[in-house]
This record gives sequence, C-alpha cells and structure tokens, in this order.
Amino acid sequence: MSDNLVYDVAIIGGGLAGLSLAIQCADAQYSVVLFEKEEYPYHKVCGEYISLESWDFLHRIGADLKSFNLPLIKTLHLSDVKGKTYSFNLPLGGFGISRHALDHRLFKIAQSKGVTVFTNCKVTDVSFSNDLFTVSSAGRQVRAKVAAGSFGKRSNLDIKWKRSFVSQKTERLNNYVGIKYHIKYEHDKDSISLHNFYNGYCGLSKIEDDKSCLCYLTTASNLKSCGNSIEEMQRQVLFKNPKLKSVFTSAEFLYKEPLAISQISFSKKSQVENHVLMLGDAAGMISPLCGNGMSMAMHSSKISFDCIKLFLEGKVSRNIMEEKYEADWKKAFSLRLWVGRNVQRFFGGNTSTSLFLQTMHSVPPLAKALIKSTHGTSF
Repeated sequence: MSDNLVYDVAIIGGGLAGLSLAIQCADAQYSVVLFEKEEYPYHKVCGEYISLESWDFLHRIGADLKSFNLPLIKTLHLSDVKGKTYSFNLPLGGFGISRHALDHRLFKIAQSKGVTVFTNCKVTDVSFSNDLFTVSSAGRQVRAKVAAGSFGKRSNLDIKWKRSFVSQKTERLNNYVGIKYHIKYEHDKDSISLHNFYNGYCGLSKIEDDKSCLCYLTTASNLKSCGNSIEEMQRQVLFKNPKLKSVFTSAEFLYKEPLAISQISFSKKSQVENHVLMLGDAAGMISPLCGNGMSMAMHSSKISFDCIKLFLEGKVSRNIMEEKYEADWKKAFSLRLWVGRNVQRFFGGNTSTSLFLQTMHSVPPLAKALIKSTHGTSF
C-alpha cells in the first residue's frame, strides 16, 4: 500500500529521539510520519536515569514530568568488584523515569499534535531518489523530503546498509550484553549506584512509583562462560560483589524474565547514512556508566530539528543540512563519547577499577571534572 502524500519528515524508530523530533516538527507545522516496530507502552533495556540538562526540553515539548512525582538524584555511589564503595556528588543531578512511562507519554503527545504513527511496523528499507525518500515496511510505502533514523543500538537497517560498526572485528568495545529488571528494593531515592563486577557493571536507581531500575552491562564472553544462562552468570559473577548479591537476593523482581539485548557496540558511528540523519543510539552510544544516553538522544533530536527546519525553509541545501548536523552533533557529543569510552576501560576489572575509584576519591577535582565532562547543559 502506497501513501500518495509526501511527508515533510519520516522518522524510523519511536524511542526518545524519534518521538522528540516528531513533536518538534509537528509544532513547526510540518507533516510527520513515524514508524515504530513495537506497540506502546513497552519496556526497553535502558538505565532510566536522565540528567537534568533534559528537564526544560521535556517540558517545552509538552511532557509534564511533575505529574509523575519523580525521584531527583544528586549522589553517585560507585563500588569496585569487591564491594568497596565511594560516593560522589553529581553537580548537575538527574531524575529517574522508566522508558515504559516516558516513551508512552511522548507517543501520546506526538499523536495529539497530528503525527502519523505506525506501530507494530518494522521498516525494511529506506531508499533515496529524485530528492525524496521512500520508506518501506511490510505492505506499506511512504515518501518524505527528510528521513531520520532513530532505531536504537542495532537494527536490520544497520546490517542492510553495512554500517562500519557492524562489520568490525569483535573487541572490547563492540560486543556487550545488556540486562534489565524493574524491582522493589529499599535504597536512597536521591542516589544512583553503580556496582562493578568482573567484565561489567550494574546500575541501580529509583524511577516512578517507588520502583527501581536494575540494569547491567557485561561482555558476551561472560555470558558464554556461564552456559549462556543469565541466572548462572549472576550467581557466578555478579554475586562476587557483595553489594550486588544483597540486591539480587533481597529485592522483589517485577518481571518474570529480564529484558536482554546483545551485540551492543560503543564504537564510532556515522551521523548521516545514505542521506538519513541518525539520532540517539543510532548515531553513537555513550557508555551506560556515564548515565547520559537518554539525554543525548533527546538533545540529538533538537540538533537535527534545527538543521531540518533550515532545509525545509529553503535556507540551506541538503548537503549543507547534513554537514551542519554532523558538525553540530560532534561539537555537542564527541568529548562525552571519548571520555565515556576511556573511563569504561577502567571498569569491570579487579585492580584497574579499584585504583581508578581510589584516585577519583582522593582527587575530588578530578572526579568532578570527569563527571562534568560526561554531562551537558540545558538545551
């Protein structure tokens, strides 16, 4: 089925970046179509901590966060693999909210502003010809002047387009597994904890309704060495950190099974692919220990919208729009990603993590500078 309408903007992927971009474009009176392979609301593997740099932006696009009564987070607790814990202030701070709640709220806002949203709709191809995009999914094709890819950490389109990070040789930065639970567990509402274990680390923070998000990242080899059993890996590896053993053995788990995602890559990615502007994790991922992937996703939507608006107003060419987006994205995020990749090298090790945390704790200006470098400012 073909849609005769030529949309101003087509967005592939309805996560934070895609939905935020859709709302901004709709507010500017552009016609927008968005494709999402899932049905809202749904859960995603995500740490569910957002730095306060995003608070004003979310309110500007209509998300009334006050209605959720969210926990405000201002302290970071870090433990090494043996459970020794160090505490640090978060200069900017953040808040916790589930993707289940936030994505659904943004989806409803997008719908109310006239965005055409196709859910349960997986995009199979995006082609560019005669200055228009054709977005194809099962039984449907639409055309658009601009296309944006907000399809997460890894998708069928990444493989189809043979993006460089997909074909890289397996190494430490590109073969991770992410596991997430929602739990009931008593701990400080105003803090986020990050507990190390061999070849990984686990985050714990409050979200809405006095629930907590428990999400960890580890290597695929860790899981393989435990017979590809998540429960066995938790017992054999994570429980060696007494902090994690206490959480896992005393919390009330709210999922029957954990959410899991594999083949996570923190390698460099391109911000424009086949004339499609890449947003959020599709453009580049910051390590979860920095806790800012959600803010970066929304900020990237603001950067892309500013560029798209110039193009649709006829003020710049397509090539200039693409070059400007790539340059502005790198200006906003390159340092964060570089710091995140390098800090991650010190985590998940017996000796390296302990020495790194001891150094951070002993030199407060260093700790403050590192934390600040992984956060942005209001946008």
